[in-house]
Amino acid sequence: MADELIRRRLVVHGQVQGVFFRDSTRERAESAGVAGWARNRRDGAVEVVLEGPAAAVQEVVQFCRSGPSGAQVDSVNCTEEEPEGLSSFEIR
Repeated sequence: MADELIRRRLVVHGQVQGVFFRDSTRERAESAGVAGWARNRRDGAVEVVLEGPAAAVQEVVQFCRSGPSGAQVDSVNCTEEEPEGLSSFEIR
């Protein structure tokens, strides 16, 4: 059960573009063994999809709640989704 794969979609609001949020999230996800992607949205938020073992995904979700040092995260909307079998992390 500890190896159960989960998927979470985050929409991170605040000062999160132009502060290396996506790349920092990629680094954190790759080191935790989490696949997915991150992209800037037109509304100024960053959208992140994370897929992997539950504990590892939760570790990256926690990182996204504060972000890298230059970010100011105001809120994070997190929704559960069915895993699709992603195998790497990309910045879109």
